[in-house]
Amino acid sequence: MFEPLYTAGEMRAAEERYPGYPDTVPELMERAGLAVADHVLAAFADAQRITVVCGGGHNGGDGRVAARYLEQAGREVKVVDAKAGEIDLGRPDLVVDALFGTGFSGEPREDATRLIDAMNTAPAVVAVDVPSGVDASTGEVAGAAVSANDVVTFHGEKVGLRVTPGAGLAAGIEVADIGLDPVETRNAFVADDLILNRVPVRGDHDNKYTAGSVLVVGGSRGMTGAAALCARAAFRADAGYVAIAAPAESIPILELLVLEAVKRPFDDVFEAAGRAGALAIGPGLGRGDEQKALVSRLLEETDLPAVVDADALFGLEPFRRSAPTVLTPHSGELGRLLGVESSWVDEHRLEALERAVERFDCVVVLKGSGTLVGAPGDGALVCRGWRTLATAGTGDVLSGIVGSFLSKRMDARLAAAAAVTAHTEAARCSEQQEGLVASDVVEALPRVLHAAV
Repeated sequence: MFEPLYTAGEMRAAEERYPGYPDTVPELMERAGLAVADHVLAAFADAQRITVVCGGGHNGGDGRVAARYLEQAGREVKVVDAKAGEIDLGRPDLVVDALFGTGFSGEPREDATRLIDAMNTAPAVVAVDVPSGVDASTGEVAGAAVSANDVVTFHGEKVGLRVTPGAGLAAGIEVADIGLDPVETRNAFVADDLILNRVPVRGDHDNKYTAGSVLVVGGSRGMTGAAALCARAAFRADAGYVAIAAPAESIPILELLVLEAVKRPFDDVFEAAGRAGALAIGPGLGRGDEQKALVSRLLEETDLPAVVDADALFGLEPFRRSAPTVLTPHSGELGRLLGVESSWVDEHRLEALERAVERFDCVVVLKGSGTLVGAPGDGALVCRGWRTLATAGTGDVLSGIVGSFLSKRMDARLAAAAAVTAHTEAARCSEQQEGLVASDVVEALPRVLHAAV
């Protein structure tokens, strides 16, 4: 279900536990280089002219071993020694990038940048452990970086291979076993949909309230669709009862959009909360002072698990509550919460997530390509993404799924990661790909959840 994601420090700890370390480093390099060569020969069998760009560290040593095995296999191999200042790659069919390893961080120097730019003009690139220029511990890319067709990484995947922007530079990932024992990692990758097996299903003796009861708070004029999508998603994520608290003027429209949900005016929101097992606050709520005050009251005066999204995140200040709470911002919303530009969030996603978790002391879901889930005291869970989810309304759908899972009394971190997984799988298996809309994701949810039972 969860696959470890290693930082540079965690990989170093794994290597240092290897018997005889550091005297056995050449033994580890031999295995690593052979794994790279085997992958090149299998995946790029037609590549006859191969250039291996080697830096001065262990990564460069792995590259030199790979070069030897490739030459033994009959390939025409050119080794470029970056430390000696060599920059001519020749005219290769494929480049093996062994310039920087997992210990790299920051911005490459000018000479390294020239090599990286040259590698990016090659017909194909296989990176050793991590594409050069990517911070293996964070996924940050401060300057030039290699865009690799494949990455052969050792022992386990690195954080930088799954967290954007670095993740976008590793098209294919192969993990090679070089004989190291596992060590505990702070961060993990949600590698499959087995997490959905942890979502409680309706039992024979459940009623509509015990199966999961969600109160959606939102749906102001012109934005009733957001609340409707959230409510429908909660139903399709197996909640037994869903109500919507909205401005009185919106209720006639919501009556038409969501037949199954009970509708209540904002004046009755706290009474409606008395029947709820979880709150989904924010879809189409509006950003006025009255709405901000309502969000604060709901968070401070109820003890229900809550997911807070969209307009409810606008101007949100740290709050105190004992009930499980999940915030689900995209980079723009998180930037406003942290007082930084959204571009900074996009460039430093892991750090931004950690700052948000520390500031709000709750579970935070940073949406985007490779959604991140953080929680107090825990590292990040990195979830798979799906390109068609980049469309209006899918965030409201995610809020409904989170709300449903919270109402089933799931742990908040697990509920958030399971909801992101269900959301992604529903988009992936939808009949509509080009032109997918949020409602398509809603309708695919039962099929995804049924498959997990």
